[in-house]
Amino acid sequence: MNQFTKIEKRRFWILVTIVSISGFSQGMLLPLISIIFEQDGVSSTLNGLNATGLYIGTILISPFMEQPLRRFGYKPIIIVGGILVFISLLLFPLWKSVAFWFVLRLIIGIGDHALHFSTQTWITSFSPQERLGRNIALYGLSFGIGFAVGPLFLPLVSIYEGLPFIVSGILCIFAWSLIFLVKNDFPGYMHSTSTMRGTWARFGATIGFAWVAFIPPFSYGFLESSLHAIFPVYALRNEVDVSMVSIILVAFSTGGIISQLPLGALSDRIGRKKVILLALFGGAFSFSGAALLEGNIWTLIGAFLIAGLFIGSSFSLGIAYMVDLTPKELLPTGNLLCGIFFSVGSLTGPLMGGFFLEYFEGFSFLWLVSLFLLTLSLISLLKPKKEHVQSI
Repeated sequence: MNQFTKIEKRRFWILVTIVSISGFSQGMLLPLISIIFEQDGVSSTLNGLNATGLYIGTILISPFMEQPLRRFGYKPIIIVGGILVFISLLLFPLWKSVAFWFVLRLIIGIGDHALHFSTQTWITSFSPQERLGRNIALYGLSFGIGFAVGPLFLPLVSIYEGLPFIVSGILCIFAWSLIFLVKNDFPGYMHSTSTMRGTWARFGATIGFAWVAFIPPFSYGFLESSLHAIFPVYALRNEVDVSMVSIILVAFSTGGIISQLPLGALSDRIGRKKVILLALFGGAFSFSGAALLEGNIWTLIGAFLIAGLFIGSSFSLGIAYMVDLTPKELLPTGNLLCGIFFSVGSLTGPLMGGFFLEYFEGFSFLWLVSLFLLTLSLISLLKPKKEHVQSI
């Protein structure tokens, strides 16, 4: 193994470690704030609306991310994103206010997107094609492990309401500091029209070429936010204990962890689209089973585990599929759009979920999740439009 390969290997594992702690903070933050607001009597609609702050921040900053990345490189963007995240986490205990916490979540959304956009673009830029699915699966696996561990820290709120925020902030600082061990790098292709007009043109070209690859990140965004922000409210209203809510959410995340590498490797062998369709249809039918079995807590946990096995790796599968369909010079734009579609899905989840709980009390929230995934599964059957992407 030559020196360059060793450097790439060390860089890869540092990046996925940073992402795992980011997953931990997100996995803890969504259900934690939802439970706090629900116990304080905040309406489910307002609760869901507050959860969108994270994803509104992502969407607001997205059009402005590509130019700084091309100008300054990956490392400075990760550094700035990490600072925004851990400072915001440590500010939560200072003042409990719906408006203040919304602003903090918006800032975390900006920081998280900077971090994820830089790390996933960096990884896809140096991953060889034959190992792309595996590397992106490991990336998704690290985030999924962190996301699964996050809800387990919910009981800390009974000791001191601000303790989970403090623990998460400190862990983020430790993980973020690893980036200083990595040498900065830049995207391999630089566009002469690195302007806002050029950015929008690249958005249009990339969407036209690989739009179908953005459906899995969109679906996972909806799923992640609705399950972690709205399902805890639904569960508490059905007299499910907080500790059991965390176990249910961990079961879903665990399913994604178990299947992340196998599905990534399978997509390298039989093609990305076949595995994505399996994941989406399997997730839809699994949540239908969860809706039918929710009367028993242990069968519900099992159904969530099976759902996670299918759909838990859809984000990383979408990234890998995007790389298959997108020319290398548009990879930063494609990675950016994966984050945007994930955030749009994440916005849709709490808004639809909060509205559903408010006005459809007699129906299981899990039927909404199942129907949404089934609709996206049918759309994914369409073929991506093949077209020549000119230099932009």
